[in-house]
Amino acid sequence: MRPGSTAAACTAVLRRDLLLAWRRRGDAAFPVLYALIVATLFPFALGPEDALLARIAAGVVLLTVLLAMLLAFDALFRPDLEDGSLELLLLAPQPLALLLGMKILAHWLTTALPLIVIAPLLAMMLHLPAPAQPVLLAALLLGTPLLSLLGAVLVALTAGTHRSGMLLALMLLPLTVPVVIFAAGAVSAAEAGLPHLAPLLWLGAALVLALVLAPLACAAALRIALDA
Repeated sequence: MRPGSTAAACTAVLRRDLLLAWRRRGDAAFPVLYALIVATLFPFALGPEDALLARIAAGVVLLTVLLAMLLAFDALFRPDLEDGSLELLLLAPQPLALLLGMKILAHWLTTALPLIVIAPLLAMMLHLPAPAQPVLLAALLLGTPLLSLLGAVLVALTAGTHRSGMLLALMLLPLTVPVVIFAAGAVSAAEAGLPHLAPLLWLGAALVLALVLAPLACAAALRIALDA
C-alpha cells in the first residue's frame, strides 16, 4: 500500500485500535464476564427445568449480548476525544467516514466477536435445541455489526456531553428492538422447524444499509459535536 493512501490510513487506524484494545484487554474482558454471569443467573432464578430454559434461551442470549455490548459503547470515541487524536482524524485528508468505519470495525472485533464466540456456550447452558444454534450464530453475526453501527452514530451524537452512558443506553435501546425481534423470530422459527431465512434476510438488508449510511452519519455527528 502506498503511504498516505486511503487504504494505508484505514489499515493504520484499524491496527492502532486493535493494539490499544490488546493493551487494555482486561477492560475488553468485562463484557464477556458480564454475559457469562447474567446467563448463569437465569437457571438459578427460573429453576433447572429444561423445557422452560429452552423456550427462553434465544431471547436471553440475544439480550445478554446486547446489554454486554452497551458496556463498551461509551469508550468507542471518548479516549480519542480526550487525547486529541479524534481532531487529527477530522483534519486527515482521507474520508472521515472510512476512518470511523475502521474504528467501528475494531470495536466490533474486540467487543462483539468474543461474545459471539461464547454464545454457543451460553446457548448450551440454557438448553437451546441444537438445530437452532447455527441460526442463533447467524443472527448474532448479522445483528451485532448492526448494533455497533447504530451505537457508533449515537456515541458520536453524545461525544460532547459528560457522563453520556445512561443517555446513550436510553437512545440505543429503542433502536435495538427490531434487531432483537427479527433475530429472536429466526431462532424461534428454527426451533419450530419453520422457514427462518426471511428474518435473517431482513437483518442482512438492514446491515447493508447501515454499512453505507452509519459511517457517514457518524462523521457528520462528530463534526457537529466537536464544533459545538
